[in-house]
Amino acid sequence: MTLEDLRVFVAVCRAGSLSAVARDLGCTQSAVSQHVKRLERETGVGLLERQPRGVVPTQAGRILEAAATEGISGLDLAVRRLRDLADGASGFVRVATGATTVRHFMSDALVAYRRRHPGVHLEFRTVSSGRGSFDALADGTLDLAWITLGPPVRGIEQRRVVDLPWMLAVPADDPLAGHTRVDVTDLRDVRVIRLPPNSASAAHLEACCAELGVRFTYDTGVADWDTALLLAELGVGRAIVPALPGLSVPGDGVLRLIRVPALRPLPVGWAVRRWDALSPPARAFADMVTEWRRGGATTVG
Repeated sequence: MTLEDLRVFVAVCRAGSLSAVARDLGCTQSAVSQHVKRLERETGVGLLERQPRGVVPTQAGRILEAAATEGISGLDLAVRRLRDLADGASGFVRVATGATTVRHFMSDALVAYRRRHPGVHLEFRTVSSGRGSFDALADGTLDLAWITLGPPVRGIEQRRVVDLPWMLAVPADDPLAGHTRVDVTDLRDVRVIRLPPNSASAAHLEACCAELGVRFTYDTGVADWDTALLLAELGVGRAIVPALPGLSVPGDGVLRLIRVPALRPLPVGWAVRRWDALSPPARAFADMVTEWRRGGATTVG
């Protein structure tokens, strides 16, 4: 049994096809099959079940797949860490985030990091959910994920960076535009732009409102905070969003931002598999973003 046998076996379990893995590896299907057969001889049990459209792991195969995935992930982390130590400032940093996060939370730190670490390759990937980020961290596909913090997740470490107060965004001609703060009870049954329904930020907001006995109605939905702000600016509707770094001071421009102090702030920060296993470049990037955000988390007054 070799590490390559295990890597090939995990790949077959994920792909559900010997031929697909053979194409990816640039070898024959027979060569892929030999890796699996060697594992079956070593373990003494069948690991794959053939079906009309591919293969699936047996019960024994699922046990080996889970253990092999965990072991390979740990070895890959160790190898990357050793390479980073040998290379110094070079290496890779793979971050789960989106355009809104980069724009509001990382832009200044990103510029500073690039100047300080020109040899590091940065890769930003959009992940559709917090669960997807956690899975990618667990299997070693990503190093860091910027998330809305939530309940503990097994095998994942979360670190709070900043708490974001909630703001009501309205156009300048809205009846509430002259207010600097609004009582949440004044928002009962108000129609607002809906945040992404499966997002942690939307769940946090709904939980806060439930605690206060407030219920919103929705007629417009968005996929991110920036779009909600844009629609509010255009007068399409009101939006309740976190006070993102870089937003204008309330009272300026055509978009007015009004504090909603009764709502619990939204905690955001980093998620990683293990902080002590982060490569030096990844740790440096996370620390730099943290320093910039804690030094000036938001410009909303």
